[in-house]
Amino acid sequence: MFDPDLLATFLAVAETGSFTRAAERLGLSQPTVSQHVQRLEKAAKRTLIDRDTRQVRLTDNGDAMAGFARSILAAHAAADSYFSGTAMRGRLRFGAADDLAITQLPSILRDFRQAYPQINLELTVGQSTPLYRKLKAGQLDLIFIKQNSGSAEGDRVSTDSMVWMGLDKTELAPNDPVPLIAYQDPSLSRQLAIDALESAGRVWRITCNTREVNGVLAAVRAGLGVAPFPRTLIPADLVKVTNRLGLPELGEVEFSLLSNPRAAADPVAALTRAIMGRTLH
Repeated sequence: MFDPDLLATFLAVAETGSFTRAAERLGLSQPTVSQHVQRLEKAAKRTLIDRDTRQVRLTDNGDAMAGFARSILAAHAAADSYFSGTAMRGRLRFGAADDLAITQLPSILRDFRQAYPQINLELTVGQSTPLYRKLKAGQLDLIFIKQNSGSAEGDRVSTDSMVWMGLDKTELAPNDPVPLIAYQDPSLSRQLAIDALESAGRVWRITCNTREVNGVLAAVRAGLGVAPFPRTLIPADLVKVTNRLGLPELGEVEFSLLSNPRAAADPVAALTRAIMGRTLH
């Protein structure tokens, strides 16, 4: 059996990519974090982390251990809450912007459901603006959405640059209308793109309207145009084309958690902690 404390330390290193940041997250010293990882490697009889002076990277065995660690720790948490008689119960209506579905969010929700099996988690996936409206109308308890950078509302999870995404071979003459692939209105990324193009005096035309991130990706892969997209979420087969095509900068957005003050506090706090404690990219 692997020690849960060692697994938790290893996961913190894997998710932060740093022994120093893992130590800060866990409230431990850096030597203790290193010792925990070494003890886990000894127990597994495998090297789990490649270390060099620039970065920390998981080996193939490390990737496998990270998956096992999440499942083991989730099972420990569920068993502890069940047998201690303090299992959290209730209903949690959670909304997430659909482009976050291509991050680690699905695995976070899976682990959350394992840890809190008696919470009835109801998921709504959509665009940020409609989700915000549903929250304010009392139809959702917690939402995870994109907001304009510098927004004071909610808990910021991370910040990302919005860039123009396209195929590596995409070409665009300076005076040609920009072929814009965008979410249907209302959409933050759509508005950022249109505002930037009009401020730069660029002519544009919508070549694809879609409600889903898969629609955006499919249209870009089909060569229908370019799309505003969070830089860190661009799939490996697509690229940032902002500079090469001379397109205007789009600025930054924040991924934020916003809660309904009338919702049950404990389930909302538990899922907030689960998301805040994990790297999404």
